[in-house]
Amino acid sequence: MQETLLEVKNLVKTYPNVQAVRGVSFKIQKGICFGLLGPNGAGKTTTLEMIEGINPPTSGEIFFQGKPSDGEFKKHCGIQFQSTALPDFLRVNEVLSMFKSFYAKTADVDALIKWTQIDDLLDRDVHKLSGGQRQRVLLAVALINDPELIFLDEPTTGLDPQARRNFWELILSIKAKGKTIVLTTHYMEEAYTLCDEIAIMDQGKIRLQGAPQKLLREVFEGALIQIPKQDFVLKNQSDFKWPHQVVGDEVEIESKDVNQTIQDLLHQGVSLKGMRTRSHTLDDLFLQLTGKGLRDA
Repeated sequence: MQETLLEVKNLVKTYPNVQAVRGVSFKIQKGICFGLLGPNGAGKTTTLEMIEGINPPTSGEIFFQGKPSDGEFKKHCGIQFQSTALPDFLRVNEVLSMFKSFYAKTADVDALIKWTQIDDLLDRDVHKLSGGQRQRVLLAVALINDPELIFLDEPTTGLDPQARRNFWELILSIKAKGKTIVLTTHYMEEAYTLCDEIAIMDQGKIRLQGAPQKLLREVFEGALIQIPKQDFVLKNQSDFKWPHQVVGDEVEIESKDVNQTIQDLLHQGVSLKGMRTRSHTLDDLFLQLTGKGLRDA
């Protein structure tokens, strides 16, 4: 049985006229990547800020390694914020030295440099870094104290697809070394690829929690068939029993039996020239739960 590294019980955060977090509870097992997902305003960033000690909870409890979280917790965690300001006129190696000086216990910096692939950036001014390079440097900073728990708040936002996938490899390598990761992201492929477990938040509450693949199997059967809207002309509407809806320029058909659905479409005289099939995604799951996509503001 895996060891519980972090546990949150009935966490609440109330501001004047709004309750941002409404009784959130979850456990994070040691050595996994845990994804906290939700649209903007769902309460996930506020939840992380309370866990990190940045924003005190209105009520609730936070436990680290089975004990109430206290000032010592910060020594065991690393944080890569969504947006972090670095001194413009320092070089990367000077930034690493500065952050290293803040801690009594630190990682092997030479190994960390190789691990995060910033060897060729050490003499570069931080304001001259590209987006992907900057994120790798910020990851190195988050790991400088050799933390057991790493918080990554939308770390690949704004990166191009190649830089994003390169960053995924770094995250997977962190997990392979036994580190525990808490990840927030709006990229569903990212969450599906990296996370062992996810918690979906909306309106300050956890709506669903579990392994991504398991949740999709439990909620959905079959697949989605997508047909251009102009091709979806039925001979007899009443004879077509499969649930379907218009999404943009396509009709999406919920099918528990793809072969049978295709036969029914052919029987209806529908052209299948532009037909596509796909599996359900985490975005479909969130849409099913809340009526809006995970990337909706």
